[in-house]
Amino acid sequence: MGAGGPLLLCASLLLAGCALGLRLGRGRGAADRAVLAWLCYDALVHWALEGPFVYLSFAGSVADSEGLIASLWKEYGKADARWLYFDPTIVSLEVLTVVLDGSLALVLVYAIVTEKYYRHFIQVTLCVCELYGGWMTFVPDWLMGSPNLNTDDWLYFGVYLVFFNSVWVLIPGLLLCQSWVELKTMHYGRSGSREKLQ
Repeated sequence: MGAGGPLLLCASLLLAGCALGLRLGRGRGAADRAVLAWLCYDALVHWALEGPFVYLSFAGSVADSEGLIASLWKEYGKADARWLYFDPTIVSLEVLTVVLDGSLALVLVYAIVTEKYYRHFIQVTLCVCELYGGWMTFVPDWLMGSPNLNTDDWLYFGVYLVFFNSVWVLIPGLLLCQSWVELKTMHYGRSGSREKLQ
């Protein structure tokens, strides 16, 4: 199977995540609706794509597996060969990503929809975890001269490695900025209330 099936699966998850997030965000501001759409997509990717990758890795290897999910990871393996065979660093990061990041995304959806006080604590935690995962996925390989990365082909390098992975840097970075502004506003709002009481 070529790139068409796996890319269609990714697009389907994106549409499903956006539709679910926008539905959950009805009546909320545009920023929260966009965040909810991202979080639903993020959780779907962690649970529906990376979860099976972890299973396939422990059951043998992606390279020896069959099916749509295996074909998606085989296609991605053309860009980063570590995803084809049991690479302990990648599998360890993916276990953490599936369990922790996937769960935090769902908790954050709940916190936003129900307006919980801990929303930005969870948001900052999830964003730091996502950024850490990206760092540990690529920097060790870059330090060794990128022996596992296909940097010669524009599709594998530009689209699979740079574009798809930069999304998990850019959006968590923006969400960290949002949390910074919200926490600052809450802090100064509370400080101003105290000053008025004194």
